[in-house]
Amino acid sequence: MVDLTTRFCGLELRNPVLPAAGPPGRNGDALLACAAGGAGGLVAKTISSHAADVPAPNMAEVPMGFLNCERWSELPPERWLEGEYARARTAGLPLIIGLGYTAADIRSLAPRIAPFADAVELSTHYIGQDPRPMQEAIAAARELLSMPVIVKLSPLGRNMVEAARAAVEAGAHALAAINSFGPCLAIDIETGRPLLGGPQGYGWLSGLAIKPLAVRCVYEIAQAVDVPIIGVGGVMSGRDAVEMLMAGASAVGVCTAAILKGPGILGQIASELASWLGAHGYRSPQEIVGLAWRQPPAPNRPLYAQVDRDRCTGCQLCYRSCAYGAIRMEGRKAVVTPTRCAACGLCATRCRANAIHLIREAA
Repeated sequence: MVDLTTRFCGLELRNPVLPAAGPPGRNGDALLACAAGGAGGLVAKTISSHAADVPAPNMAEVPMGFLNCERWSELPPERWLEGEYARARTAGLPLIIGLGYTAADIRSLAPRIAPFADAVELSTHYIGQDPRPMQEAIAAARELLSMPVIVKLSPLGRNMVEAARAAVEAGAHALAAINSFGPCLAIDIETGRPLLGGPQGYGWLSGLAIKPLAVRCVYEIAQAVDVPIIGVGGVMSGRDAVEMLMAGASAVGVCTAAILKGPGILGQIASELASWLGAHGYRSPQEIVGLAWRQPPAPNRPLYAQVDRDRCTGCQLCYRSCAYGAIRMEGRKAVVTPTRCAACGLCATRCRANAIHLIREAA
């Protein structure tokens, strides 16, 4: 029996799947919908000392990803303080409140949100690459709050490991990595104009397109600092959550999937995670945290790919994409010629039937 209960910075989450700060937590009702959808805890959209002036249009689905030019919450802090946070708390789940951005902002907001929050998440999205403003904001939060301070890191040209170390040195109890990547641009070829509003139409990329970047950042950060991490960026399924946990995250944040598929995807990801863990003999998510770097790399070089004929469906994906001419079709089954195979691994990752594996040299 798999137990998804997760302890994160002293908070007890019913599972490690959280809505990442953004539209899924845009107000109290949205946060209640995330709770009803199966979230393990709640993360409210980042607020600052004034409401954001958000361009329109501000969201667009693009191939393999998602662009947004949203900013922080379009609601003034008073609206959150007078009702939205209290409504979110009726869910009975731990509530992490997003705050941004400068030390002055934090000093103004922290005492006011304290009665509602179980933890805070400080966004670094608009404070540049110099670590000092981030560290000053962390110091302000630590001075004024007696709760966990989580720092969300943005991959904006900075060395993520150095940024993580700087955050922890300043007093961060935990990290969230990563925020959306950018700026990026998508153009509507029918109008010749950017898909998004704003002065230049630039946006920030999220979704599956940034998952390998997010996984790499979590993988490196987890080995560099000894604090828990919320892995954010491209988590669209239970398998994505497994990958993020194996990289070193203790919990995962989901934003793009919750926007595109609704808050029920949070519970679906948790359910898929539980199914995967059970099928692989694990009893809790904690057992796979950091597995990708806790175990040694495969000792032997792969020699060639091999097809399991019983599993092969004859879809020809591997055959069509083999740049080395190593795969041929015999009837409706793929066959590999070992002497031509470069062991590049592409066919194994493309096979939807999990019918192709790399054969390694003997130990």
